[in-house]
Amino acid sequence: MEMKGKTTIILRCLDRDEPPKPTLALEYTYGRRAKGHNIPKDIAHFWELGGGTSLLDLISIPITSDTLRTFSIVLVLDLSKPNDLWPTMENLLQATKSHVDKVIMKLGKTNSKAASEMRQKIWSNMQKDHQDRELIDPFPIPLVIIGSKYDIFQDFDSEKRKVICKTLRFVAHYYGASLMFTSKSEALLLKIRGVINQLAFGIDKSKSICVDQNKPLFITAGLDSLSHIGSPPVPDNDIGKLHAHSPMELWKKVYAKLFPPKTVNTLKDIKDPAKDPQYAESEVDEMRIQKDQELEQYKRSSSKSWKQIELDS
Repeated sequence: MEMKGKTTIILRCLDRDEPPKPTLALEYTYGRRAKGHNIPKDIAHFWELGGGTSLLDLISIPITSDTLRTFSIVLVLDLSKPNDLWPTMENLLQATKSHVDKVIMKLGKTNSKAASEMRQKIWSNMQKDHQDRELIDPFPIPLVIIGSKYDIFQDFDSEKRKVICKTLRFVAHYYGASLMFTSKSEALLLKIRGVINQLAFGIDKSKSICVDQNKPLFITAGLDSLSHIGSPPVPDNDIGKLHAHSPMELWKKVYAKLFPPKTVNTLKDIKDPAKDPQYAESEVDEMRIQKDQELEQYKRSSSKSWKQIELDS
C-alpha cells in the first residue's frame, strides 16, 4: 500500500486542508455528514494501515464482528511501482479475506441470520443475469481498488499500461470490486471522494465507466465483464506453457513475466519513528538516549555475568 496516496484521499474526503504525513502502523480518524435539520449526523470511521504488507496483523483491530456489517475495504496500490503491485495486492487481499472469513464464521455462531445476509449482500453489485456470476468470487465485504500516482503511470510504455490495466480489471471484477485510478488531479480526487462517500454514507453509486487504458480507469463494481477484459495479454503460443490451477493464477503468471516481483517490504524496511526528525521532542529524545545507554550497559553487564558463570562452571 502506498502511504501518501491513502492519506491524501482520506484528507480530501474529509475536506481537510493539511499536508499528508507518513502513516505509522494503524491510524484512525473520522468524518461526519449532516443528514438534515435536527437529525443526528452520520459518522464514518477511517482506519488507515501503513507499513506496506508488514503490519497485516493489525487488520484484526478494526475488523470485528461488531463492525463487519458496515465495513468496507479501500486498497490503494502504487501504479508507479508495477513490480511491487501484484505481491502487495495479493498479500493484503488474502490476509484481509482470511480474517474477514473467520469473523463471519464467528458471527454465524451467534447470529446466523446476520452472517447469511452478509453472504447474500456480496452479490448485490452483480446483476442476476450477468454472464460472469458463476466465474467470479466476490470479496466478503465491499472492496474498492484504487491505483494511485496515475500522473507517473500515464507516461509508461503503452504495452506496460495495457498489461497493468487488464490485470487490475480482472482482479477487481473477480472480487466484485470497484476499480479506479487517481493522482493529485483535483478532478480525479473528487471522483474518488464520491466513491468513498458512497461507501461511508450510502450515497448513490456513480454509473459512469471508463475502460480506456489511455485514460484513468473508473469502473464501478459489477459493470465490467470477462469478455470485455479479454484474455491475459500473452502470445497464444505461450498460454499453453503456463501451468495454472485457476484464472487468478494464470493472470498472476502472465503479469510476473513482464513485472517480476521484488521482495515485499518487511518490518526491517520500516523506518524507526523514534529516529524520524519530524517527530522530534527534545525531552522525550533525551530520555530515550538515556534509556538506550542503560540498556547497552545492562547488555554488557549481563554478558560479563554469563561469561563468569561459564568460567565458574
